Amino acid sequence: MKHEIVAIKKFVIVGPYTLKIFFDDSTEKLINFLPMLKGEIYGPLVDESFFNTVQIDPEIKTLVWPNGADFDPSILHNWDAVKDELFSRAAS
Repeated sequence: MKHEIVAIKKFVIVGPYTLKIFFDDSTEKLINFLPMLKGEIYGPLVDESFFNTVQIDPEIKTLVWPNGADFDPSILHNWDAVKDELFSRAAS
């Protein structure tokens, strides 16, 4: 996968663990993160109130949480192509 440089402009919480993400290239993605919320870093995000503390890092322009969890913006931008692999890794 080509590593693109993209930035998140804004997001909207649209449901439990689900964000609509708007990128600087006018792309929009609707992502349900629940299948990814496992392990030491992402597991705490299962607490929905904690998940909803998500913000955009002003420097790297990606989604971040207070515990240090984040996602590479190019992964989010290409979610449809990479989500199955990420879900598989999270499940193991």
